[in-house]
Amino acid sequence: MTKTTITFELEKQNKNSVRFKEIAKEGMPPILGSIYVQKWFAGNSKTIEVTLEKKS
Repeated sequence: MTKTTITFELEKQNKNSVRFKEIAKEGMPPILGSIYVQKWFAGNSKTIEVTLEKKS
């Protein structure tokens, strides 16, 4: 099992959600690109982290 943590920064706020853009690691393409998070969870966060785990 492989785990990786991806950092996202605030890109745009919509009516009920916030769009975050992935900060890709140097020399690597983005894994997820952009994600939407509901405002009730994101709050005033400027950055978020998501941890992905690959399972066989």
